[in-house]
Amino acid sequence: MTGVWGALRTRAADGASLRLPLAVWAVTRVVLLLFVLKVVVMPGPDVTSDVEEIYQGWYEVLRTGTYPLDDVSWQYPPGAALAILSPALLPFLGYSSAFFVLALLCDAVVFGLLLYTGRRPGRTPRGTWIWIAGVPLLGPTAYARYDLMVTAVAVAALLAAPRRPTVLGALAGFGAVVKVWPVLLLAGTPRGRATLRSWSTAAGAAAGLLLLCTLAAPGALAFLTYQRDRGTEVESLGALVFHVARYVGWEGEPRMNYGSIEFLGPGVPAVSTAAMALTAAVFAWLLLWRVRARAFSTTTPADAAFVAVLLFTTTSRVISPQYMIWLVGLAAVCLVYRASRMRRPAILVLWATAVTQLEFPIWFSHVTDSDPLGLTLLLVRNGLLVAASVSACRVLWRQTVSEPRAGTPATPVRPERAKTLSAP
Repeated sequence: MTGVWGALRTRAADGASLRLPLAVWAVTRVVLLLFVLKVVVMPGPDVTSDVEEIYQGWYEVLRTGTYPLDDVSWQYPPGAALAILSPALLPFLGYSSAFFVLALLCDAVVFGLLLYTGRRPGRTPRGTWIWIAGVPLLGPTAYARYDLMVTAVAVAALLAAPRRPTVLGALAGFGAVVKVWPVLLLAGTPRGRATLRSWSTAAGAAAGLLLLCTLAAPGALAFLTYQRDRGTEVESLGALVFHVARYVGWEGEPRMNYGSIEFLGPGVPAVSTAAMALTAAVFAWLLLWRVRARAFSTTTPADAAFVAVLLFTTTSRVISPQYMIWLVGLAAVCLVYRASRMRRPAILVLWATAVTQLEFPIWFSHVTDSDPLGLTLLLVRNGLLVAASVSACRVLWRQTVSEPRAGTPATPVRPERAKTLSAP
């Protein structure tokens, strides 16, 4: 009888532990839908215009059997066409409504995966709560861009990584042809068989999808030229130079260029080049870490992917608001592991996401005017990203390079996973 009562209490506790995250997720997502459907209007620019005008325009062009060759704002890999065409799956809805519903479904998939994984041994619900909080902190922008769809692919890939490196590779390769950055999910795969299987599968999946896209429609690779010609976007780290320079008589100004508000004027090419050099330095550091790493634990693939995407985002010439959803998703995967030490950089990313909603869309006019409020918002947001990057790099280096060299044991790998995760 005691055993029966104990089982009932355990089941009741499990039900209670599920109800709270489900309730909070549902309420916050209803609020997001109210914003993107314009039942409630968010101050600032209309964040849904990209879906209603740009995405839908691309949709009409793609349906004719070609990529948007005459639109320089088409700066995405050819697989992005799948996301743009996805509202056709819901023909009973208008384009925008269908897109928002699909974004909600992808959000629900990520939530479900994190919730399920967080209840397994050695896991924790912290990752689920990072996702529950992070998406509404970004605001309606999260549902008004296709980045949430790509993030769902990335989260699924990383959660599969410990046991199924081929699934990680297939999803990373697929995601790379849709948005490029998911290729960084492979940064932390353990040396040996896991790396061979995941990297080769990713290359095969990416090559296959790229070939299909190239054969299906002309202009699949036009995005390479348009992306190369981009400048310094007003929200990026390098843009702070020009925000301050406007106070001392700099002659340039922010204008719509290649699909975003960028600074145009003297010195912009030099700052853009410096940003690309900084990104190259980040890549070199990741290569050095990969060579020097001595221990790969269960958390390493997620931690390394988070660090890589965080570094490339922070140093990019463009930091669009929707990029934050990538970081939220990867931070959530890190914290789903009880042994992860990425709590501080994950919290810093959450704060940066909250400030991002303030600078876009709420007070974006202050950002483009480079007034004190706009400059303060950018300094805080980009400062938080820099702090998160430094903190995350230190954690990753210490856990995989410094401590193993000093004889500190790494996080143990469960026996059934040792063959997949062990380093030579």
